[in-house]
Amino acid sequence: ALARALVGRPRVLLLDEPLGALDRELRERMQSELKALQREVGITFVLVTHDQTEALALSDRVAVLREGRVEQAGTSAEIYERPATAFVAGFVGTSNLLRDAAARRILGTGGLHTVRPEKIRVRAEATGADGPGYVTATGTVAEVVYLGDSTRFLVDLDAGGRLTALQQNLENSAADVAAYRGTRVGLTWHRRHAVPVPDTR
Repeated sequence: ALARALVGRPRVLLLDEPLGALDRELRERMQSELKALQREVGITFVLVTHDQTEALALSDRVAVLREGRVEQAGTSAEIYERPATAFVAGFVGTSNLLRDAAARRILGTGGLHTVRPEKIRVRAEATGADGPGYVTATGTVAEVVYLGDSTRFLVDLDAGGRLTALQQNLENSAADVAAYRGTRVGLTWHRRHAVPVPDTR
């Protein structure tokens, strides 16, 4: 179907969930091939997808729609690293929200802030921040989820609320990470990764 559509050399090609029926391994391989094909033929592809990873991987520009309206448009990096709203932060990838009292205690400023789980490092409670520009929060590990190459930590904060941290298993085994459950930890991240967003409650 794609080959037939390209024969006429259209100026724009609409792709509606083109990889949705494929398994994960094949979908990832086809993402690379589809992007290479687009570069080769030089035609603008408009891709409609509910797969956020697919949107980030394939697109030069991304538009996040909410109830038929554009919530934010920009490059993949802009959408992911600097979400304009809490909806975009939660819809594209996974994100934590720090608000009000918890934000004031940890960041020194109120309002609503979003922090990506992979930006947060899990440390022993007594370990301080990594250096200038970093902040630290303390809490208790409520749950750990072993994902093979990484582990997801759910931490109940002393400042209030819960944060999710995602850490690569560079040296830890499943038994190592399971031992974190119920322990006290420190979480640290750079201030630039706490992105302020409008609070639309």
